[in-house]
This record gives sequence, C-alpha cells and structure tokens, in this order.
Amino acid sequence: MIIKNNSLLIKLLSFILLLIFWLILASILNIETLPSPLEVFFKLQKDLSNGSLIYHLSITLYRVLVSFLLAMFIGVVIGILMGNNKKIDNILDSWNIIFLNIPALVLIILSYVWFGLTELAAIIAVSLNKIPNVIVTIREGARAVNRDLLQVAEVYRVSKSKKFTLFYLPQLYPYLVASARGGISLIWKIVLVVELLGRSNGIGFKLHEFFQFFDITSILAYTFAFVVIMIAIENLFFVPLDKMANKWRT
Repeated sequence: MIIKNNSLLIKLLSFILLLIFWLILASILNIETLPSPLEVFFKLQKDLSNGSLIYHLSITLYRVLVSFLLAMFIGVVIGILMGNNKKIDNILDSWNIIFLNIPALVLIILSYVWFGLTELAAIIAVSLNKIPNVIVTIREGARAVNRDLLQVAEVYRVSKSKKFTLFYLPQLYPYLVASARGGISLIWKIVLVVELLGRSNGIGFKLHEFFQFFDITSILAYTFAFVVIMIAIENLFFVPLDKMANKWRT
C-alpha cells in the first residue's frame, strides 16, 4: 500500500512540475500560440458550463465505444480462427498484412467515398484500422494456448462450452486485454481524424474549427479534456482488468 501511494504521489508531483514548467515558459515567451495553463483551464470551464464541450465529447466517446466493440468482436473471432486453423491462417494472413500496412488516412478517405459522409462510414473507417492489430494479437494468443489443459478437459468429458469458457478463454485473457488497451488508444486518435475529415460534430470537428481560427487555447482545452477521459478509462477499467486477466497464472 505504501509503495502504491508513493507511486501515485510521484506521478502527481511529475504532473505538477509539468504544469509549472508550462506556466513559466508561457509567461516568458508571452505569445498567442502558447497560452498559459490558466487560460486553458478557464476556456475548459467555460465550454463545460455552456454544454458545448460535453456535447462534442459525448459524441466522440460514442464513436470510440462503437468502433472499439466492433473491432474487438471481429478481430477476436478472426484471430481465434486463424490461430487454431492453419488453412484459414494461410488464406487470411496476406489479407491481414495488406490491411496492416494501408495508411489509416487512406481507409478513412475510401470509407467516405464509398459510403458517403455518414456515421456508418466513420465507424467502418475506424474499425478497419484496428481490426488487423486485434487479429495479430489474438492469433498469437491462440497459438500459445496450452493444449495439455484442453486435453485434460477432453479426458474428463467436459462439454465444449465449458471447455471454451473455463480452459481456453482464460488463457486468452492477457492477449484480449493487451489488444483492448492498445486498441482504445489507437481508436480514439483515429476517431479524431475521421471527425476532422468528414463529420459535423465531435472533438475532431471542433479541433479543425479551432485550427482555422488559430485558437490554440481551445485546441489545448478540448485535447486536455479528452485525454483526461481516456486516462481515466485506462486506470479505472483496463488496469484492474489486466490484473484480473493474469490472476489465473498465480
């Protein structure tokens, strides 16, 4: 407990030092392109009170959540199939490599061209950018599964559903959490680009709007708000999930 508290204290002090450095640098330079933390905070407070930030933030988080769930579901299913079936792996491996190497911007543009400037196109574009990464991680996890444990289940005539949920799936948990943690950080960045290019709301749309007016204070305020939310999701959800996923190993 003491070690954990010390770790949190060090992180807090590090963040405070960063703010102090930012404040000093902004005061020394005194330029419009580097507003002080106080200016950013007041802008953040203003847009929170008038509801503008909450509105655009909620829309972006919705797109992140839907794209994340879709990418994880498709990626996990395909990854398990490829990790357990050599023929399927041989057929889909080249396809996956191609999608892994197509730039995110290209997939976004193609989605908008093919499906129009719609919400569906935005979700598809984000999901397509993440699915190949999930497949790679889950496939490696499926290959690393201890087959001896599965044979034990067969000897004791465990049903297929229990064999999957009690013997197979727990071995995949660390890989699932790893792909999820990496996925959420990648997806929210791509969502912002998708919104910037073809949506009329969301954090990405607002950042593009602020850029046109060189409103650096607003850019930093909205970026800070979104990053705080994503860090909170990481620490409140994924970190405990990661610990639970690795419990079975101890």
